[in-house]
Amino acid sequence: MTLRLITAPASATVATATAKAFLRIDHTSDDTLIETLVKAASEKGEALARRAFITQTLEQTFDEWPSDYLLTVLRPRLQSVTSVKYLDENADEFTWTDYAVDAKSEPGKIIFNSFPSVDLLDSGGITVRFVAGYGASESAIPERIKQAVLQLVAYWYEARGAGFDVPKPIREMFTAERAVWF
Repeated sequence: MTLRLITAPASATVATATAKAFLRIDHTSDDTLIETLVKAASEKGEALARRAFITQTLEQTFDEWPSDYLLTVLRPRLQSVTSVKYLDENADEFTWTDYAVDAKSEPGKIIFNSFPSVDLLDSGGITVRFVAGYGASESAIPERIKQAVLQLVAYWYEARGAGFDVPKPIREMFTAERAVWF
């Protein structure tokens, strides 16, 4: 099972202006650095929380149809499923549409009504493309996540050159938001 980003978020988890206000910076000479730190902190936060913050399109691959007719997407908050495609043993691609989407559950799920009666390609035979995230802009992100991103940006800004470690209190802010599934 693999997960890859198809379309990156169109906006930042927190705006550069928001980060500058948090850092109490009123000059523009560090704007590019702060923008980069916001992006890096958001990516690190998404990895730690195992969820998408800003709307983005992802692809997840599976090796086989699930025996319980249920696939769980690896990056909540699921907004929609764009497609479910599969490769037969000859690597011919087909689109499957006999499923329902449960975007209200956390994490989101795809519930299959049936499966095609073909042999799948040995590895990565099923590809699910989906849209995930809290929303398209900073205003959709829960405040606790924005605070965690801002705290990490501040830490990295102040500790430039010391590496990109994540202090335990900030790590815990992200992991408290971690998506859990069984």
